[in-house]
Amino acid sequence: MASSSLLNRIMAFFRSPQGQRLVAQGRQQMSRPGNRSKLQALLARFRGRR
Repeated sequence: MASSSLLNRIMAFFRSPQGQRLVAQGRQQMSRPGNRSKLQALLARFRGRR
């Protein structure tokens, strides 16, 4: 199935050094209160559309 192949490729990326750096950057950005509140506002707006 194509979706499982895509999922495997995504998981492999996140296990790679480049993926690990991206995850670390995301965690660092989300540790900042301003960015966290912006994300929560964006998610609330997105969820309201559905």
